[in-house]
Amino acid sequence: MQQFDVIVIGAGAAGLMCAAQAGQGGLRVALLDHSEKLAEKIRISGGGRCNFTNVKVSEDNFISENPRFARSALARYTPANFIALVKQYNIPFHEKHKGQLFCDRKSDDIIDMLAAECNAGKVKWFRPHSVNAVEHDGSQFKLSTTAGALQARNVVVASGGLPVPKIGATDFGLKLAKQFGHALVDQRPALVPLTFDSAQWEPFVELAGVALPVYSRGSDPHAPWFDEDLLFTHRGLSGPAVLQASTYWNPGKPITLNLAGKDTDAAALQTDLLKATLGAKANAENWFAAQVPHWPKRLVQAWLNKPELQSLAGRKVAELGKKQLGPLAQRIAAWQLVPSGTEGYKKAEVMRGGVSTADLQPKTLESRKIPGLYFIGEVVDVTGWLGGYNFQWAWASGYTAAHAILDQK
Repeated sequence: MQQFDVIVIGAGAAGLMCAAQAGQGGLRVALLDHSEKLAEKIRISGGGRCNFTNVKVSEDNFISENPRFARSALARYTPANFIALVKQYNIPFHEKHKGQLFCDRKSDDIIDMLAAECNAGKVKWFRPHSVNAVEHDGSQFKLSTTAGALQARNVVVASGGLPVPKIGATDFGLKLAKQFGHALVDQRPALVPLTFDSAQWEPFVELAGVALPVYSRGSDPHAPWFDEDLLFTHRGLSGPAVLQASTYWNPGKPITLNLAGKDTDAAALQTDLLKATLGAKANAENWFAAQVPHWPKRLVQAWLNKPELQSLAGRKVAELGKKQLGPLAQRIAAWQLVPSGTEGYKKAEVMRGGVSTADLQPKTLESRKIPGLYFIGEVVDVTGWLGGYNFQWAWASGYTAAHAILDQK
C-alpha cells in the first residue's frame, strides 16, 4: 500500500491547484484522475481560450444555500493571486467586458502551468486511474484504485460536477459525499440554454442565429438582472443573457427579458412610444422598426407577427394610442416566457447544487463529519455566474483546502 499525506481525487482546475499547493508545501501528494486527457474542461472553456478569472469577483457572484459560504476562500486566494501566477509563467492574456480575463493563445497555457506547478511540488500522478472504493478507519483513508491500494490521512474530493459527460464528468464526488453522510443539495444544469415547447416556439424558429443585447432575469425571487447578449436557437434561447438567467430559473416559472434597454420599464417605454407617434406618417411596421434600431429586421417582423400584436399590422402610426402601445411596451420591456426545460448537462457549463455547505467548514473546506475529508470546486454547492467566476472558486477552494492541511503539519 502506497502512503501519502494527501490524496486529491480529480485533476481538474480545483484539484490541480490543491495538489500543487500541498506538494510545494512539502506534503507527499497523490493526484488521481480517470481521464486520459488532463483538465479537459479547462481546455474547452472560453471557446478554447479559458476565461480563467474575473477581476471583479465577490461572494455576490455566486449562488448557494449559504450565500456567504464562498467568502472566506475567495478572500484567501484572490484574482490578483492567480493573475500573478499567470504572469510568472509569461502567459499572455487580455480583459474582455465585465472584468473577464482570457488567454491570448489557448487554454493549454493554463493546463501546462498547473501541471508544471504540480511537478514543482513533486506530486505523484495517477492517471488514467479510477477509484473503486474509499474507506476510513478513523485516522486514515484507504483507497482501492486501478493503480493499487493508496493510503493517506487526508483526501480532497475535486471530481467536479455533472456537466459535459462526454469529456468524463461523473457523479463520483456526490456518491462519496453521500457515503460519508453528507447532505446533498439537489443538482441541476446551470449556465445552460433554455428550451421551449415546439408549438410555442414555432414562430421564432426562423430567428435561429439572431442575437441582440438584453436584460435578463431568472424566476428566483433573489435573481439579479444581467446585461448580456441573447441568442435565438432552433429549440429556444441561449447566449450569455439566458445562460446567466438559467442559474436562477425554477422549472415551471417564467424568465423575464427586457429588450428595451437599461433602466427602461414598460411605463417609460409606453410614454416614449406615444411621444414618437406625434407627427409620424409611416406605417406601424416601419415606425416600430425605427424605435428599436438595435433589433435585427427579422426580429422586428417576428415580433409584430405575434398574435397579440397583429392588430398593429397595416395601421397608421397616428392611429396608435395607449390601447395598442401599452401591450407592445409591456411585452418589450417585460417579455415573460416559461421554458419547457434546458439543453441538459451535455450543454451546461456548470452544475447548480452539490455537497451541502452546511456540512463543510467555510475556512478550510473540511468536512464537519469526517476529519481529513475535503470537498472543493464544482462538487460543492457553490455556483458562480458566467465570466470566470467558477474558475476563481476552483483556484480559491483548492488553495484553501491545501493550506488548511499544511497548517496541520
